[in-house]
Amino acid sequence: MSYFKHELALVESARIGDRTRIEAFAHVMPGATIGSDCNIGGHVFVENDVVIGDRVTVKAGVQIWDGIRPEDDVFVGPNATFTNDPAIRSVQPVRAATVVRRGASIGANATILPGHVIGQHAMVGAGAVVLHDVPPYAIVAGNPAHIRGYVEGGSDATAAPPAPAAASATRSSHVRGVKIIDRPLYEDLRGLLAFAQTNDGSLPFAPQRYFVVSGVPSRQYRGEHAHRALQQLLTCLHGECMLMVDDGVSREEISLQGPGRAVYLPPMVWGVQFNFSPDAVLLVLASDQYDAADYIRDYDEFLRLVGEER
Repeated sequence: MSYFKHELALVESARIGDRTRIEAFAHVMPGATIGSDCNIGGHVFVENDVVIGDRVTVKAGVQIWDGIRPEDDVFVGPNATFTNDPAIRSVQPVRAATVVRRGASIGANATILPGHVIGQHAMVGAGAVVLHDVPPYAIVAGNPAHIRGYVEGGSDATAAPPAPAAASATRSSHVRGVKIIDRPLYEDLRGLLAFAQTNDGSLPFAPQRYFVVSGVPSRQYRGEHAHRALQQLLTCLHGECMLMVDDGVSREEISLQGPGRAVYLPPMVWGVQFNFSPDAVLLVLASDQYDAADYIRDYDEFLRLVGEER
C-alpha cells in the first residue's frame, strides 16, 4: 500500500494515489477515486461517484457526495458542505456534477448547492452559501455568496464564455412572418447574460440601427404603424410590455418579459406596444437606417396595401 491509512479509517476503494493520507474515522467507499499527495481529514466521508484530483486537502467533517469533482490542488475547509440533492433548489438548473476547479479554496462551513462550478483559484469564504457558479479567481462571501474581489494577480477575463445549454427556440406566430424567439439566459455571481447571434436565428438580420423606449406611462401605447421594407427585432430588456401584431387577417398579443424573449417583425406587419410596466426598457433593432417614407401610419392604408399584395 503506497498511501497512509489510519487504523481507524475505513477505506474500501483500491483507487488511492501514492503518498495520500487518510486520517481516523474517514470512510472512503469502493467506487471513489482519490489522487496522489492528498490529505483526507478525520470524519470525512467520500461516496462512490467521486473523483478527487492530486494534492487535494479535505479537512475534518466534510462529506464528498456522488457527483462531486474536486480537481488538483483544491482545499476544502472543515465542515464545508456539498449538497447533491436537486430537491434543494438552486438558482441555476442543476448539472450532473459539482466541479471545484484546480487551485480553488473553500472555507470552513461553506455550503455549495448542487451542480455548480467553482472556478480555478477561486476562494469561497467561511460560511458562504453558493447559489451560482463562481468565476475563476473570484473571492466570494456571504449568504447568498457574492463577489468581494479577486485573488491578487487573477482575473476571470480570460475565462471561456458559457457554452449554450440549448439553442434559441423559435416558433412562428399565426400572424404572417412574425417569429417569437426564446433565448437561453446565463446567470452567475456577476449577473445575467443574454445574447443573440445570426448563426442560430436568434438575430435574424444584421442591425443597422437601434432605439430604446422607456418611461412609458402604463396606459399609453407605442408603435401603431407598419413598415414597407424594414425588419425589426423587439426585446424588453427590463420589466415587461405587450406587443400586438397584425398582418391584416390575423392578430396576436405577445408578452415581452425580460431579455430572454425577442419578437421578429417582418415588413408589412402592423405593430403596437402597450401595457408597459413602470420599469420597462424596450430595445428595438432595425435592419436599416431611419426612413420616414418606409412608415405606414394609417391602418386603412395598411389594409389596402396588404390587400394589393394578396
